[in-house]
Amino acid sequence: MKRSVSSVSKTTSKAKRQRPQVPEYHLTPSLRDESGEAIWPAPRDQIERARNFIRECVTSKKRALIVPDKDADGLSSGAILQKTLMLLGLDPGLISAHLLQKGRNIHDESERKAMAAYEPEFIFILDQGSRRSPPVIDAPHRALVIDHHWALDGDFPEGSEHITACNSPPVATSSLLTYHICWSLHEEVAATCNWLCVMGTHGDLGNTLKWEPPFPDMKVAFKTYTKKALNEAVSLINAPRRTSTYDVPAAWAALTAAVTPADLLKNPMLLAARAEVNAEVERCTHTAPKFSGDAKIAIFRINSAAQVHPVIATRWAGHLQSPKLEVILVANEGYLPGMVHFSCRIPRSARARDPPVNIIEVLQSIAERAPNPTLRERLGESFARGHKEASGGIVPKAEFEEFLEILEIGKKPEGTSPKKQKKDSGEKQSNTPMNYFGKPTATE
Repeated sequence: MKRSVSSVSKTTSKAKRQRPQVPEYHLTPSLRDESGEAIWPAPRDQIERARNFIRECVTSKKRALIVPDKDADGLSSGAILQKTLMLLGLDPGLISAHLLQKGRNIHDESERKAMAAYEPEFIFILDQGSRRSPPVIDAPHRALVIDHHWALDGDFPEGSEHITACNSPPVATSSLLTYHICWSLHEEVAATCNWLCVMGTHGDLGNTLKWEPPFPDMKVAFKTYTKKALNEAVSLINAPRRTSTYDVPAAWAALTAAVTPADLLKNPMLLAARAEVNAEVERCTHTAPKFSGDAKIAIFRINSAAQVHPVIATRWAGHLQSPKLEVILVANEGYLPGMVHFSCRIPRSARARDPPVNIIEVLQSIAERAPNPTLRERLGESFARGHKEASGGIVPKAEFEEFLEILEIGKKPEGTSPKKQKKDSGEKQSNTPMNYFGKPTATE
């Protein structure tokens, strides 16, 4: 039987909406110096200062303290640096690592005292984010910050030196930046640390990243260890810091003891941690979203002692789609007492927008609209930190509720036809999850 014109029209209209094309990350245009050379992965003068700092640390034969962040990128950065210091001849007994407590940052007084207890002469701060602050510790020391999070001039501890990739697109991860600094310092760095560079980079940028210029050639690493083993290792190293027990020391011990990523794949502690996290993600990920009055922000509220809010934000960012949607915000009210930890991601449907969505600016602009002008200050220094594409914060619960009120959750966007409003709109929000999903297919 022939299909009628109307049936063909209906079939066509129900065709799955095309997903927006997102440019490959490595194709992001680089800034160039006066000679036309790309400024990547950081300004050349910063790179040379960082290399000199490492050399001086080794020749001094003084105590060195490595302070890496808790995730695959931060831990891999620290492992690369530790291996480099030892390859250059620094006594392993002079190298220590300090891992922050759950919910803490390097500026907390308790962490400053803990770092000072090592009595370090040289301190390396890796992937911890950057902000203007007093010196890393009060005692005499020299500090180097290696980072890629968004920062303005002067957003670093007083008296420290720094190298940052945040102003040199495509922005490198901290592990890639550390690898770039270290590989020319000793001939064995490339062979012993290339897999750590891949792990850390995939941990932040995903495993579909193409290792093409300006990124270094990693064919040897992928041939030696396989992508499957490398990506499996990323998942395992990321798991302990997401558990309710926050066992980052176990992840650091496993990573620094490993010679290859295969050494991590059968580690019982890492496997148990991942199983725990997967179960908690599954429990929390089905939370229904609510939407801001302007339809630009989707808000998910969960309650978990595990750090699963970034994972859930990333998942929903690949699934929700809308012409107006700009930010996915997942708020976790159970991570630490009295505080809300939240993570934000840009939905896939908004990643190719021009001008691009800047989550940090979005969050700051919302806070600036608060009826009470003191809100921004009360939200604290840990609000709207991270990257323009992946930001978040740690804020008091009362202030977070005040922040949400500005979003007018459930209010119908202006310009929507009154005919589409439901009779019970006073009880239920007009922006519903189904307005933000593409048509499901049998393969989804």
